Amino acid sequence: MTIWAIVPVKPLRLGKSRLAGVLSDQERAILNRLFLENTLDILRRIPEIGQTLVVSRDPAALAVAREFDARTVLEDGSPDLNGALTRATILARNFARRGVLVIPADIPLLSPDDLRGMFCCMDRSPCVVISPDRHKDGTNALMLSPGGIIPYKYGPGSFQRHCDLARKANANLEIVYNHNLALDLDTPADLNLLQSFERFKMLTS
Repeated sequence: MTIWAIVPVKPLRLGKSRLAGVLSDQERAILNRLFLENTLDILRRIPEIGQTLVVSRDPAALAVAREFDARTVLEDGSPDLNGALTRATILARNFARRGVLVIPADIPLLSPDDLRGMFCCMDRSPCVVISPDRHKDGTNALMLSPGGIIPYKYGPGSFQRHCDLARKANANLEIVYNHNLALDLDTPADLNLLQSFERFKMLTS
């Protein structure tokens, strides 16, 4: 029984715009690429994940994905994260017998054990497993079994919206509070917190 991971990626040179006051465009592009590479490397080392699908409108990000043997989907038209994830899920669920995992590329502390902790919550299908950000506002990792059991509603307040949709769909809802999954990188405050970890001091200095 396989899981497909879907990784949405903003253009490497445009992502993390809220860090523009502390990092140059080039520094943000380098940081975004490093985080993407780290995420893809972790995903390909997890036996439960049969395939990784990277969704982006950035050819550079898709080129990185192919270096890690991930499949790619080129977003076209206006940026629409929820629409892009929906289209990717339609493709993935034909092969992902166990479910679909949506994981962004900017979870710097991500480890295989963090994701296996989510997989362990998938005892009963249909189910929705959600790991929120540290503010319990956004959705940092989302596991759907089967894929498409609820619509995607990413954006401010997505954690509560996804919980409400899971209940409405009569799916088994599991919430995973995980320190590593909770830390994403969006603001200078997040960057400062990341710098408190020894392995990221040189990366973010």
